[in-house]
Amino acid sequence: MPDEELVERFVRSSGPGGQNVNKVATAVELRFDIANSPSLTEPVRARLLAKRDRRLTDEGVLVLSAQRFRTQDRNREDARERLAAFIASGLKAPKKRIATKPSRAAKKRRLDEKRGRSTIKASRGARRTWDE
Repeated sequence: MPDEELVERFVRSSGPGGQNVNKVATAVELRFDIANSPSLTEPVRARLLAKRDRRLTDEGVLVLSAQRFRTQDRNREDARERLAAFIASGLKAPKKRIATKPSRAAKKRRLDEKRGRSTIKASRGARRTWDE
């Protein structure tokens, strides 16, 4: 990804960390506009936008937040690695499913099992006479 397409914003992290968290903006918010990116091909763009990901906005912008580490550099690397993984997941096209039919033997097995169940259930309802 070209750096011109990425928008980085540094904010204060949440969670534990005491004074460091309160005064240093180490968390990274990385934005990447998938819908208008010239570096993505049309099929890849369509696959990425079709994902039902909560990090995607309605305008097609992916927003990644990284605050796992104490330093800005590590959080920036983490966000970029996650962006690369997200884009890599859209690069591979899903395989087309080939419709198949069950074999004759599989049909026979299924029908034999159905017949067996049927006889078991039919025998449960047989009335008994206690006159004998």
